[in-house]
Amino acid sequence: MDPALLRERDAFKKRALSTPVIETKKKKEESSNDSAPKKPKWSNNGVPPPPPHSNNDPLGSKTMYKGLSNVGLSSSYKFGVLTKIVKHLKQKFQDGEDHPLALEEILDETNQLDVSGKIRQWLQTEALPHNPKIDTTFESKYQFKPPLACRDKKSLLRLLKQHDLKGLGGILRDEVVESVPHAERVLKILDPEIITIIRQDKKKVLFYNDRHADLKVDEEFQKHWRSVAVEGIDDAKIEEYLDKQGIRSMQDDGNKKPIKPPVRRKGQRKKQFKKAKDNEHIADELRHYDN
Repeated sequence: MDPALLRERDAFKKRALSTPVIETKKKKEESSNDSAPKKPKWSNNGVPPPPPHSNNDPLGSKTMYKGLSNVGLSSSYKFGVLTKIVKHLKQKFQDGEDHPLALEEILDETNQLDVSGKIRQWLQTEALPHNPKIDTTFESKYQFKPPLACRDKKSLLRLLKQHDLKGLGGILRDEVVESVPHAERVLKILDPEIITIIRQDKKKVLFYNDRHADLKVDEEFQKHWRSVAVEGIDDAKIEEYLDKQGIRSMQDDGNKKPIKPPVRRKGQRKKQFKKAKDNEHIADELRHYDN
């Protein structure tokens, strides 16, 4: 290679290294990010975070944030008022006070007279009339509506007997407590007449104790009955075992429908032609055309 060219290349490298490099790309990106509008940061519940405190505007920003935060609390406040009313009417009913009350009387007894007019209108037009636990009278008064049609000891025992006779099963104890005033005292009195069964969900079910259905079974028979293990045996195996022992199991053939007698079709009547004697009155006018 020509030594003159080598010297020029070395001189070019020295000038390039001595020249400072200015990064303009980052500045462009930063300037573009600054010009774009920043998105507001919202919390998980949809309410913006409170703005920083400012001495110049002590009320404006705080009141704005307070109004936004109360938007989600309005519905919960309404249903809180309704829940308090339902519990109060239920407690009065269970204490034996079943007379209906006006809305103002209920709000007075529940210490909720400070509710707004919109909530009062919502209670009168929507919440209370459509509530399954509230009964509305013709005078626009309200009282608790029990789930069962029984009010005392006699009516409760009568209802249990009807369920037993009709095969409707038992009655939930929780429904009895809601329907009968002073239910705990009534259930304690009726304890010999009631059988209590606890379900798998821990709820108690009440049945009528029919003493006429009591049967005395010999203890020896009970021991033999309990000694037979049938766990893991289905109905087919039980039926097969009974057949081997010479015992025929009862089979359900279903309800046999009565066989209707066959419908006899009426035969077609033969057409009857008039006989010759029926034409005697015109015998003189008849002519024979035989050859």
